[in-house]
Amino acid sequence: MLFARLVALLALAALPACQGSTPGPAASASAPAQPLAPLVSEGVRIETLARGLQHPWALAFLPDGGFLVTQRVGRLTRLAADGALLADIGGVPEVVAEGQGGLLDVALAPDHADSGRVYLSYAEAGERSVAGTAVARGRLLADRLVDVEVVFRQQPKVAGRQHFGSRLVFDRDGHLFVTLGDRGQRSAAQDLGNHLGTIVRIHPDGSIPADNPYVDHATARAEIWSHGHRNVQGAAINPWTGALWTHEHGPRGGDEINLPQAGANHGWPLATHGINYSGFAIPEAQGKQIAGMQPPHHVWAVSPAISGMAFYDHPRHPAWARSLLVGALAQRALIRLTLDGERIVGEERLLTALAARIRDVRVAPDGQVYVLTDDIDGRLLRLAPQ
Repeated sequence: MLFARLVALLALAALPACQGSTPGPAASASAPAQPLAPLVSEGVRIETLARGLQHPWALAFLPDGGFLVTQRVGRLTRLAADGALLADIGGVPEVVAEGQGGLLDVALAPDHADSGRVYLSYAEAGERSVAGTAVARGRLLADRLVDVEVVFRQQPKVAGRQHFGSRLVFDRDGHLFVTLGDRGQRSAAQDLGNHLGTIVRIHPDGSIPADNPYVDHATARAEIWSHGHRNVQGAAINPWTGALWTHEHGPRGGDEINLPQAGANHGWPLATHGINYSGFAIPEAQGKQIAGMQPPHHVWAVSPAISGMAFYDHPRHPAWARSLLVGALAQRALIRLTLDGERIVGEERLLTALAARIRDVRVAPDGQVYVLTDDIDGRLLRLAPQ
């Protein structure tokens, strides 16, 4: 049995991971033709619920126990609780599926049980080959989104295929946080007159909360909550404090976890722990920390290329109590950080034997843990500590 399991692990590890950034031909998700035996890696039991997802990006839990999964090519897919394909959802906005752009995050409205509303973030085209991150919402009616409307558009739209962000998080008061990348325009992240490299906070209908930090600022965008970010691809509300936690990609080195506060400047590109991919310093950088700018809560000197974030706060798996789970793309692992209050006191790498790019991690209401692997043949996995 042990030998058979080891063979299965090695075969799964040999599957090719996504190296390119341009989506290939469309493919639909499906449950495995035959149920796959659970695997064990680093003491974690792994069940494959679905595969054939084309660069899946985000996951949301439906009230009936099923899932909504975004695929970067522009497909929103509904899966049953056992991972079986139910339908591709119609009515999804047109996306720019180029480079790091495409259909990104998905979140259910806090009142989804009554309203049926679903929120999507995605790369939206503009005129003359420019694009920007947008957020739309619609009501899920059977297998279609209806009454779709755009509630936020990143301004300005710019050329380029990178750094769209983007995660969607509702706080306890029902505000919607939207994380946005700098779109490769480094210095713009220090300019409050645009949305590049910011986290914005809006009401669910797109209107601006009266207590946002820049509502009365003459030259700032009133949606902005914090700025000086590079490319935020993880966000979650701390279940013990209600505070927003995020993480973002550094350049070559310097991936960060942050606790964004109203009006905080997180430094990019003036303050960074990383360097250019060329090996040279970031031209604008003035040091790792600058007075008056919010330092990161946690830094990885070598970038795991982090994506997805979920707190674990459920009695189902006591071994993971008080944990923060973070996916890693480049280092192909699930990172489990142990928390003591807000302090990060331990780090463990899980799923390394799978050699899979972990794009998203979510904790279901019943305490089950799910991850999405970013691949042309992406998978939905369910995990449990052994």
